[in-house]
Amino acid sequence: MVKIGSKAPDFTANTTKGPIALSQFRGKWVLLFAHPADFTPVCTTEFIQFAKRHKEFKDLDCEVIGLSVDSIYSHIEWLRHMEESAKVKFDFPVVADPDKVVANLYDLINPELGLTVRGVFFIDPEGILRFAMYYPIPFGRNIDEILRSLKALQTVDKYGVACPVDWQPGQDVIIPPPQTIDEADKRAKAGAERWYLTRKKI
Repeated sequence: MVKIGSKAPDFTANTTKGPIALSQFRGKWVLLFAHPADFTPVCTTEFIQFAKRHKEFKDLDCEVIGLSVDSIYSHIEWLRHMEESAKVKFDFPVVADPDKVVANLYDLINPELGLTVRGVFFIDPEGILRFAMYYPIPFGRNIDEILRSLKALQTVDKYGVACPVDWQPGQDVIIPPPQTIDEADKRAKAGAERWYLTRKKI
């Protein structure tokens, strides 16, 4: 099973934008997301929203890559239909993985149905898997939460802090806890919420 903090499995695959390798995006964040099947209702609603909000990911220096075990021809027809009906444009690649090579690398196969589950992965500019979330097949993802997660990861990296529950960009963050009793006493005397819990603005 792929694990957070480990090197993201590299792959080369055919996509709706031509062949790509995951490693070609080194230096940028990557969102890799899988859907169960083309021409399905929940996936259609998700893809339309990813297309509408693609610029928000690009503005955060994040490349978006879709994935399912459908053929390239199925992907092309499905995307063309959504572009026509929903008036959107798909500027990100969608991996065709009929042999399930990439899906197996990322533990995405539902063994009972043979479909890819709704996996979401963030891979950092160094090629390290930093975030993984799996949704069950019957319901769609929350793109606001996916974007919030990316912003949290980037904030953690930039400032060396942590993000508390329900954190939103612009809110206070948490600084690392003290490593000595003297530092703990100093934090407490300075009015920290708890000696091990200190918030700050960035």
